[in-house]
Amino acid sequence: MTVSSTSTAAQAPTGPGGRTPASAALRGSRVIAVLRAPTVGELEPVVEALVRGGIQSIELTLTTPGVLAVLPDLARRFADAAEIGLGTVTTVEQGLSAVDHGAAYVVTPITSSAIAAAVTSRGVPFYPGGLTPTELWSSWSSGATAVKLFPASTVGPGYLGQLRGPFPDLEVVPSGGIELDDVPAWIRAGSLAVSLGGPLLRDAFAGGAASALEERARRVVGLAREAGEAR
Repeated sequence: MTVSSTSTAAQAPTGPGGRTPASAALRGSRVIAVLRAPTVGELEPVVEALVRGGIQSIELTLTTPGVLAVLPDLARRFADAAEIGLGTVTTVEQGLSAVDHGAAYVVTPITSSAIAAAVTSRGVPFYPGGLTPTELWSSWSSGATAVKLFPASTVGPGYLGQLRGPFPDLEVVPSGGIELDDVPAWIRAGSLAVSLGGPLLRDAFAGGAASALEERARRVVGLAREAGEAR
């Protein structure tokens, strides 16, 4: 498999306020693929298809049993092609374990100052979840790389536009229920990137063709990049 090279190493905090910046890989492709696999044995071929399609940021989740055991090997296997992070983190212990097992970044579905302090202290990009202005600003103020607007489909891209008024510097990654055709609107609204699960993966963990997944990945990366270049 021929893939483009991208750095996945953790960075020391160098951004505004000392926060760890998003990787060049994420800023380039503007898409995070979220993989909620039933078993760890199904992850590698799906990751491979996504990488062939141009996705450079892949989020495994703690809802997959045994995911920490395979995270180091997958991170090494795809080190020259994609950064692999870990999501659905809900405790400090899980956050630190993710870092110790080689996660390129950590994602939560919640707002937690304790998890933020633990993960950001390790110099790893951190994407905490929230929905309300208070939750999002609290996470941003705690040193998040960007905040995960979740569940994004309940509010839509216009919500992000409204947030830009009081929070013009806020970096946002919408997640949850976003269809592929909705990606350009989110990027035009100012999103750093867009997090995609079911609408991108579809039947990938149920015998779906790898070629179809690769094509969906290529399409959505193109949509995101085109929208980013136009704004």
